[in-house]
Amino acid sequence: MGKLALTAKITHVPSMYMSELPGPRQGFRQAAIDGHHEISRRCRELGVDTIVVFDTHWLVNANYHVLCGPHFEGVYTSNELPHFISNMPYAFPGNPELGKLLAEECNRFNVETMAHHATTLAPEYGTLVPMRYMNQDQHFKVVSVSALCTSHYLADSARLGWAMRKAVEDHYDGTVAFLASGSLSHRFAQNGQAPDFATKVWSPFLETLDHRVVQMWQDGEWEAFCGMLPEYAAKGHGEGFMHDTAMLLGALGWSDYDGKAEVVTPYFGSSGTGQINAIFPVTPQDGGAIPAAQAANPAAVVPTSRL
Repeated sequence: MGKLALTAKITHVPSMYMSELPGPRQGFRQAAIDGHHEISRRCRELGVDTIVVFDTHWLVNANYHVLCGPHFEGVYTSNELPHFISNMPYAFPGNPELGKLLAEECNRFNVETMAHHATTLAPEYGTLVPMRYMNQDQHFKVVSVSALCTSHYLADSARLGWAMRKAVEDHYDGTVAFLASGSLSHRFAQNGQAPDFATKVWSPFLETLDHRVVQMWQDGEWEAFCGMLPEYAAKGHGEGFMHDTAMLLGALGWSDYDGKAEVVTPYFGSSGTGQINAIFPVTPQDGGAIPAAQAANPAAVVPTSRL
């Protein structure tokens, strides 16, 4: 029925918002903003009606959660970085129908998931920042998925991604994009040193590790990458324990994925963290079963409680 048309791993650094404002940082995140504009352009060309964001700023301690109210509007100030994002307005439509379908299919795949369509819960900035640049005209409906998962297995997040693709393809009458909103390495600069690391990665080790991962994505080394993801999430300080990345790769077929990533905003440092905008082409997958690597015992994948 429906179609998953585009997937991407994207940045949501709050300095993108600062880049709009008059001052010494004005314009310094234009490449990241341009990358968001390009992803938006491609979604429009592909006929996408709804963007589903795997948001690593939405912290949850139990279950997976889908935010799918009919409309979202407000003024946002970050509790983490109020000096970066302050009084930022936002507005966009939601998609309760799709959100419910996503949660229902995840539960059918034995991943406990709850849809929230009648709620005062507001999106986090892992969703709000990208939508500011991709969806300022409210062209797309938006659904947000919790991806800062403190007590969850990465294998379950991969299973969730696959289930959500099945929900779109088997039960939804429309065209959807999945965006994994989170960094690569996510080791912030030590307090007091942040200005010195505004455009840098915290350590040569983390930067080298990130560059190797990006090369693996571009070369299609998915079996190797999926195998190292739990350890990369731990030793690379992955944002949200990299559950957004597991969800994204799950939707694409996990280690069976045969596409190659296209970088639309080259890797860059931000406050010590490693960032990128990269599109992962959606390729056909066997619709009959969960990919073998995802069907394995979840305990075989390091739980985030140990990361």
